[in-house]
Amino acid sequence: MSTGSPLADLAARAAGCTRCPLAAARTQVVFGVGDPDADLMFVGEAPGRDEDLQGEPFVGRSGQLLDRLLAEELDLDRRAVYIANVVKCRPPDNRDPRPDEIAACRPYLAAQVELIAPTVVVTLGNFATRLLLATDQGITRLRGASYPVGDVVYVPTFHPAAALRGGGVVLAQMRADFVRAKQLIGRTA
Repeated sequence: MSTGSPLADLAARAAGCTRCPLAAARTQVVFGVGDPDADLMFVGEAPGRDEDLQGEPFVGRSGQLLDRLLAEELDLDRRAVYIANVVKCRPPDNRDPRPDEIAACRPYLAAQVELIAPTVVVTLGNFATRLLLATDQGITRLRGASYPVGDVVYVPTFHPAAALRGGGVVLAQMRADFVRAKQLIGRTA
């Protein structure tokens, strides 16, 4: 049964997903949030405890920092962008997602990017960057540049959790990457 939009239909299908073992321990699927017509999309790694409980990506400390950077560097709030993760269910003890879990969720993320059709996707951290840019290079080497792939330009940056751990230098680099994303949207708008 259709719920009205292709993105809502996809979210409904994801809500019942059992493609990988993460489904057994989740509270709920954390599909994505924001403007389904956004020019700017953010993709992180995986839901944490707060996200699993609330059903929304980036609501804990990392999300608070993401919201702050959106406001300060882009003059936007989370309702104006779309935010998703590589995997839609919380890995136990917030461990890194495993390759089979990433593979199981990959079709959902690919469909989200296709349906939202953003101009710019900011990848937050290694997992999102490696998956969406199909590379094995790390975020430290890739950030600071933009990568056009088809109709989308990818801007890799650190995950907000890295800035919370790493302090001022990492945060300054994230700010620069957010400004890069803003400039790219301005060029294509």
